[in-house]
Amino acid sequence: MLLNRMSSRVIIVVYLIGVPLSASAADWPQWGRVNSRNMISQEKRLPDSFEADKNLASGQGDGSEKAGNIKWVARLGSFTYGNPTVADGRVYVGTDVRALRGDPRFKLTRGGLIRCLDEATGELLWQLAIPERRKLPAGTHFGQQHLGVCSSLTVEGDRAYVVTSAGDIVCLDVHGQANGNTGPFTDEARYMAEPGKPPVKLDDKLGDIIWRFDPIDELGVYPHDAASSSVLIVGQMLYAGTSNGMDKPHKKVLAPLAPSLVVLDKDSGRLVATDNEKIGTRLYHAAWASPSSGKVGDRTLIFFGGGEGICYAFEALEDRPAKPVYLEKVWSYDCNPPEYKFRHGKPIPYYEGDKRKSYSTNKNDGNYIGPSQIIATPVFYEGRVYVPLGQDPAHGRGRGMFHCIDASKTGDITRTGVVWTYDGLDRSLATAAIADGLVYVTDVGGRLHCLDARTGECCWVHETGDEAWGGPLVADGKLYFGNKKIPDFPRRCGHDCLWRSVPDRPLSTRRFGNPRSMLRFLR
Repeated sequence: MLLNRMSSRVIIVVYLIGVPLSASAADWPQWGRVNSRNMISQEKRLPDSFEADKNLASGQGDGSEKAGNIKWVARLGSFTYGNPTVADGRVYVGTDVRALRGDPRFKLTRGGLIRCLDEATGELLWQLAIPERRKLPAGTHFGQQHLGVCSSLTVEGDRAYVVTSAGDIVCLDVHGQANGNTGPFTDEARYMAEPGKPPVKLDDKLGDIIWRFDPIDELGVYPHDAASSSVLIVGQMLYAGTSNGMDKPHKKVLAPLAPSLVVLDKDSGRLVATDNEKIGTRLYHAAWASPSSGKVGDRTLIFFGGGEGICYAFEALEDRPAKPVYLEKVWSYDCNPPEYKFRHGKPIPYYEGDKRKSYSTNKNDGNYIGPSQIIATPVFYEGRVYVPLGQDPAHGRGRGMFHCIDASKTGDITRTGVVWTYDGLDRSLATAAIADGLVYVTDVGGRLHCLDARTGECCWVHETGDEAWGGPLVADGKLYFGNKKIPDFPRRCGHDCLWRSVPDRPLSTRRFGNPRSMLRFLR
C-alpha cells in the first residue's frame, strides 16, 4: 500500500495554533473529530500560513531558527501516516520506532510507536513501542514497508483506543505508567520487547495497555501491507476495520471469510460482533477503510467502505450480547458503476489499472477506467453519505467517482439510493469535508474539488501540481490541505476561492497526511 515511494527520512512537524490554549478550545479526540467523520474544526482565529524551518524540524537547529506561527515542534519517526488526535491537554500520534534511537531498551526494527505529548509544550509524556510482528500466517504480506502506526487514536475519558502496526487493537490509559500499571493487561514490559529479548524495564514515560484484542490470532485475519483503520466508538461498542487483504503475490485473498469489520466491548475488549458480508470473497486489495456513524430516523447506523468498492450501512448495537453476533446490514451501495467493472462484456482486471504492471494499460493521466475500492472514510452529513472511490496511490492516477447516497433507504440501494455522482476527479483516498452546503475533496492527481452538496455540481477545481493523498479540513472559514510537497492555504472557502500558498519554506518532508488537529498548535 501507498508507501514504497516515500522518502525514508521523513520528519513530521507538529504545528500549534494561535489561540491561547484553554478548556474552551475545541479538542480533536478522534479521526474526523466526531462520529460523522466530517472534517470540520470549530477553532477560530486561525492563521493563514505558517513557516517551518528545516533545521528546527530536523532537530539540528541551534536556537536561531525562525518559525512563523508555530508554537512548538516535535520530531517523530521516519514515517508518520496516522494523524494526531488532541484531547484534554494531550496530543497523541502514531509513528515508527526510529524515534527511539539512542534508547538501549529498544531495537530499531519495522515496528511502530505511539507518542503522547503535552499539548502546551510538546514535551513527551509517555510512549508505547510496538515491536515488529514476525510470527504471521504463511503468505501474509504485512509490515514489510516499515509504516509504523497508521491509525489515529480515539480518546474517550481516560482511555485511548488504537489499531497498532502489529494489527492488534489496544485500549490505553491516557496517563501511561505514571499512575501505575492498570490491568487486566499488565505485561507491557514483554509486549514492547523484541521476540526472544528480555522484558523492557518499565518507567513513568512508557505506555500502559488496559486490554488487547488480536484479530489475526482470534479471527484468522490476514492484514495486507498495514493496519490502517481508526476506531469508532458508539455507546458501549468499539468498531474497527481489520485491513484483511491479499497475499504477497496479490493473486488471492488468504482469508476470504474473515471479517472486514469487528465490534468490541470498549470496557473489556471482548468481541461482540462482526460483519457477515464475506467482503473478502470480492476483495480487490485490502479492507483499509475506517467506519463512521450517524443517526438516520430513529436508529444509529454504522457506515463502512468495503475493499470491493461497496459502501455498507449496519445497524449499531444497543446492547452487549453474551456471545458474538453478526451485524445487521441495513443497506449496501456499489460505488463501481458497470462501466468501471466491465469492458466489452468482460470483467476488467483490477491490477490492469496498476501503472507498475507490465501488462497495465494505465497511462497515469487520470483517464484509465477500471474498478476501485473504498479507502476513504464515508462522511455522514444531513441524512446523506459522501464517499469517493480510490486505490493505493502507488497504482497511479485513474478515473475516480464521488458518490452522494441517501442514507434512509434499505436493501441494495445502488439504484434507489443514488442522489448524485461526480466523475470529474481521479481516484481518491481523501475523506471529504462538508460545510455550508459545499463538499471539498482532493484526488490523487493533486486537485481539490468543490462540489454542491445538494446537486453534485462542480463549483471549482484547484490544481496543486503534485500528488495529494490526504484530505482537506475546513476551519475558521478557511480550507487547509496539502500535497506531497507543500501545504496549501486558501484565504476563505465558498463558491469562489482566493488562495494563499506557502511554497517559500517547504517542510523537511513530503506531505501525505491530513491537516487535522495540528490546527490546535499553530501559534
